[in-house]
Amino acid sequence: MAGITETPFGSVDGKAVTAYTITNNNGMQVGIINYGATIIKIITKDKEGNNGNVIIGFNSVEGYIKNSVQYFGSTVGRFCNRIANASFVLDGKEYKLAANADSHHLHGGIKGFDKAIWQVEKQTGSNSIKCTYLSRDGEEGYPGNLQVEVVFTVTNNNALLIEYTATTDKATPLNLTNHSYFNLSAGKTATVLDHSLYINAKKYSVPIFDTQAQGIKEIEKGSPLDFSISKKIGTDIDKLAGNYDHNLVLEKIPGNDAELYDPATGRFMEVITTEPCLQLYSGNFMQNTITDDGKKLYIKHGAVCLEAQHFPNSPNEPSYPNTILRPGEVYRQKTEYRFSIK
Repeated sequence: MAGITETPFGSVDGKAVTAYTITNNNGMQVGIINYGATIIKIITKDKEGNNGNVIIGFNSVEGYIKNSVQYFGSTVGRFCNRIANASFVLDGKEYKLAANADSHHLHGGIKGFDKAIWQVEKQTGSNSIKCTYLSRDGEEGYPGNLQVEVVFTVTNNNALLIEYTATTDKATPLNLTNHSYFNLSAGKTATVLDHSLYINAKKYSVPIFDTQAQGIKEIEKGSPLDFSISKKIGTDIDKLAGNYDHNLVLEKIPGNDAELYDPATGRFMEVITTEPCLQLYSGNFMQNTITDDGKKLYIKHGAVCLEAQHFPNSPNEPSYPNTILRPGEVYRQKTEYRFSIK
């Protein structure tokens, strides 16, 4: 039945972790825990009418703690993706951040939003929960007390809508995303290499660890990063050293920003976002991630992430769109994942 249920999901540092399961009128379910405002399951039907979980997840909070470096399903902030050399200058002052990815800062630092206990409120009269978190001034090196809200809604047209808002009392960089790992086969196939992917992008931002070139570059037609015509994820993946971990610049024209299709089950996912970019990550470091039953491993390329966000390293790149939130302003973002079969 449609509605929201609560179940215990363990504890972190003596604080209770609760799982909230939102169910719509069609039986689609989305599970979210207050640890990291993390999506733990998305249950949708395949072409045979069978339910399955289309994201990688665990049955207790211990799985998420044990595999925290993967950010499975979590809300990521204060700044997702990388900030070069773990520092930035804002209004003439330099801020030092945790260097937790070689010499760079990644996904908010050592204890980012993914490891926080969020406050959760069920929203009256809707299939929604609101997760709130106060990130204190100086947390992980960032300036300002930042109040963040993330509302998760499961609509009756089988979409998961994620709406973010935030305010601050000091100027601060802000770049939020969700880090879910999708495998639309729901376990029928061990990898997503046969999933077809479309991304409406003609440019990408050069990764900060590429010392030969920085900034925004055109995607060559037919190159490994070209998903402007749907193709299997595995088609060109080995042509890129390190496989896919790239920030693609969305064209932002009417239509879907991305589409993911699993021919084995018929599941089809559309991505629509207000954000200018989509980070494509092909689960390159998933190998040897132990599942809850202890018998099976999630393997390399076992899932794909499509993370709606702003440009990485924006605080250090004046040519990139602004990611500084100032007092009196409101950060807003909407990202929607729509599920169907075809």
